[in-house]
Amino acid sequence: MEAVFRRESGSVTATLIRQFRSIDLAEESVQDAFAIALAHWARDGLPPNPGGWITTTARNRALNVVRRESTRSERETDAMRMSPPTEERDEEPDEGPMGDDRLRLIFTCCHPALAPTARIALTLRLLGGMQTPQIARAFLVPEPTMAQRLVRAKRKIAANNIPYRVPEHAELPARLRSVLTVLYLIFNEGYAAADGEALVRRELCEEAVRLARLLAQLMPDEPEVLGLLALLLLIDARRPARTRPDGMPALLAEQDRGRWDRALIEEGLALVRRLLQRGEPGPFQIQAAINAVHASAASPAETDWTAIRALYDQLLALAPNPIVAMNRAIAIAETSGPEAGLAELADLDLADYQPYHSTRAELLRRLDRRGEAAAAYTAALELTRNAPERAFLQARLRALRDQQA
Repeated sequence: MEAVFRRESGSVTATLIRQFRSIDLAEESVQDAFAIALAHWARDGLPPNPGGWITTTARNRALNVVRRESTRSERETDAMRMSPPTEERDEEPDEGPMGDDRLRLIFTCCHPALAPTARIALTLRLLGGMQTPQIARAFLVPEPTMAQRLVRAKRKIAANNIPYRVPEHAELPARLRSVLTVLYLIFNEGYAAADGEALVRRELCEEAVRLARLLAQLMPDEPEVLGLLALLLLIDARRPARTRPDGMPALLAEQDRGRWDRALIEEGLALVRRLLQRGEPGPFQIQAAINAVHASAASPAETDWTAIRALYDQLLALAPNPIVAMNRAIAIAETSGPEAGLAELADLDLADYQPYHSTRAELLRRLDRRGEAAAAYTAALELTRNAPERAFLQARLRALRDQQA
């Protein structure tokens, strides 16, 4: 049931929002449909088309709500006209990028009338299947704060009659940055799940790549769109080697590069070369270039860390923020030693960011500063809710304590 929810909920929600023009009604109907499915499927087994079953059930629930709220009102008439009576309609293909419900919903959520963080959070909620606690952790804010942002964003869409469509060409640039960030965060949640029993949520990675491809078809001359697609392809290529046989994460230096997806790498590298020729660098293009350096190295020892450090210098100038600075510190540690990397980390305000503590722990471990490394691993563990990540950090911590004993 959880797998079906993650795979289908965003698509079904997007379809119902198009049909009923109500985010709350769509969300509630999809949740009701999954509750009904839990009882029916436990008794009858999984249907041949779970997504179609959920879509039909959710649509019927929404129609029932409409009927209760109004007696043959114009809204009900429109809803019944737009809602096909049979499940077969759910199998119709999208009408290209402009006709994709999920792409329309992303641009609706990223309307300039909404605050930038609200745009991203709302799209993650509706399209990515992420729950409020997960989104709050992604933004490093308390859960009640994020819940309020989501409620305000949905109310603003309704109050301002924000249209459910891909905007006209002249309107696209104003919403592009938020759309790109949304896709990037959806992919990140798939590649390194914030919580749960699985390290990777494959369906989120695939959905982010799919939407990035659609966006590239829609905006083929936008360098940052192509940069994001290249970035996601190059990272996703490493996904088969992301997990060790014991289920714990495999660090980049430990991964079996023979398991990397060469087709995705070649596609990503071709995009990076094309963008380099254009000479219009942006943050996603630079990140793609960094991952192109990793993808081009046959082994960890052959990685050109000097080039990566220079790219992070450029990225920090374009997008100055502490997470970029943290990643730059890792490159500095590889080129100038772990002491230099720790010095760069010292002034960063990332106390609530788990990778900051795990990065410090790894550098301290390399310097044989075991007590400090153990404290850093403990701090990382307190911020970790993903089971494989926790197991990995606990194993590192046990190894340190065994050495100290």
